[in-house]
Amino acid sequence: MVPIIELRGAIPYGLANGGDVVAVTLLSVIGNILPVPFLIIFGGKVLNWLAKFPKFGKPFRKILEMGEKKVAKMKSGAQKALFWGLFLFVAIPLPGTGAWTGALIAITLGLKLRKSFLPIACGVVSAGAIILTLYYTAYGVFEMLV
Repeated sequence: MVPIIELRGAIPYGLANGGDVVAVTLLSVIGNILPVPFLIIFGGKVLNWLAKFPKFGKPFRKILEMGEKKVAKMKSGAQKALFWGLFLFVAIPLPGTGAWTGALIAITLGLKLRKSFLPIACGVVSAGAIILTLYYTAYGVFEMLV
């Protein structure tokens, strides 16, 4: 559930410490998806509230402005592209491309939970599969070398 690390750190950590593959993967995926609805529902309100502060609200105002500009440029056919873009962004297991950031993107683009939860959840599942594959690939290579 921790931002930045998310399941990208949870799966390797759990497996390296002797956890069951299925349990570690399921708990990591569920733990990564669990905060998404709350982030999308309440994140916009918190972001708008933080943007009101004169001294430290500037970065939050900038985030909101970027989202407004992107929404203004979108055409009606962009909904399908948004789905795939959000999915791919979350599915690529790099630091800063997880469910938390995907939820932030959904918030700044004004996407409702109905439109954004599925691509984020599918992206988390895909990222989990990629991390699992990378872990066992690296483990196999390490075993061959040792």
